[in-house]
Amino acid sequence: MIGLIGLAHGTSHFFHLMLPPLFPWLMKDFDLSYTEAGLLMTTFFVISGVGQALAGFVVDRVGSRPALYFGMGLLSLSGVILGLSNSYAMLLVTAAVAGLGNSIFHPADFTLLNRRVAQPRLGHAFSVHGLSGNLGWASAPVFMAGIATVAGWKMAGFAAAGVGATVLLVLLLRRSVLANAAAELVVPSHTDVAEADGAGRGSKQLIFLRSLPVWLCFAFFFFSTAAFGILQNYAPAILGNVYSMSLVAATGSLTAYLLGSAAGTITGGFLASRNDRNDRLIAVALGFSAVMALMLASGAPTATLVFPLMALMGFGVGASGPNRDLLVRRAATSQFGKTSFGRIYGFVYSGLDIGLAMSPLVFGPVLDAGRFQTALVAVAMLQIAALLTAMRVGTVARNRSVAA
Repeated sequence: MIGLIGLAHGTSHFFHLMLPPLFPWLMKDFDLSYTEAGLLMTTFFVISGVGQALAGFVVDRVGSRPALYFGMGLLSLSGVILGLSNSYAMLLVTAAVAGLGNSIFHPADFTLLNRRVAQPRLGHAFSVHGLSGNLGWASAPVFMAGIATVAGWKMAGFAAAGVGATVLLVLLLRRSVLANAAAELVVPSHTDVAEADGAGRGSKQLIFLRSLPVWLCFAFFFFSTAAFGILQNYAPAILGNVYSMSLVAATGSLTAYLLGSAAGTITGGFLASRNDRNDRLIAVALGFSAVMALMLASGAPTATLVFPLMALMGFGVGASGPNRDLLVRRAATSQFGKTSFGRIYGFVYSGLDIGLAMSPLVFGPVLDAGRFQTALVAVAMLQIAALLTAMRVGTVARNRSVAA
């Protein structure tokens, strides 16, 4: 179960970065500005964010397995549309279809993991889930840019479609592992029914929107991923201009960040399973990452230090991941029980998509104005906002547990 969910999650993250590595080619062929290129990713994440909030209700009602198949099929289709694109409008359609496919993965994944994995292993399960996502991010730039260099960006789109189709085939062939997922909410347990009734019988579907911890988790995802959105879309351009690095080297620094994040995710999984103060671990990890971002923003390090600094920043962000997911679980179960996993994870993770959607719109014009170091300062400030929000979530959740 953990392996299949990790594979699906890694593939969804691969499609997050299907388009950005192709920006140098797409901007040239379609005469796009940074803002216009960024709008493609804004389209992806706006549709993914809205879809994710709604997908949580669907997963709670029909189960995770059909949702996984649907999402993976749409991701594969988006690669086909990219390969056929001959206008900016078709690129926007590509981003929209991929965003809709991406919307189902977090509510489906976390519903399965929280329901099917024993509590002592949840930290490691979330670690594998986060690690697979980082590996998907790390592999996409090399895969997409490498194929585009050799065979053109259209062929890279078709190759991405092949990746999605292959993973969908694996999920279908191993459907027996996910067989119980389709009926996971058809016969809820007595405990779940009691928890749901206690949450409010008249409006139990939406009552979670009155919860302060849920909104704080949403804000945490918004801040943390808005920071990552700057790097995901513009790190090669930012570092290339600040440190006079080549496009290949600057793109490699983003890969260093993602690999560092993968290592941090593994470490964070072990820390999360040994410590129930997840908010403090998040604060330390993101505080460390903010310091690395400020060092890069200063322009003082030499170009040779960019790789290790990016890797260290990624390590801190990655280490916060499993702790973040356990913090959301605590906020969900402390009030609403297991029947609400899909909708709560769907809602709070929509903050992730909205943060990634806003980043290109806000910081594309900043880069068009030539203010590349300002963008790195913004990365640090957003990470600090995220850590403060996480600490607040932990405080509120603990106070409610004591009151209960």
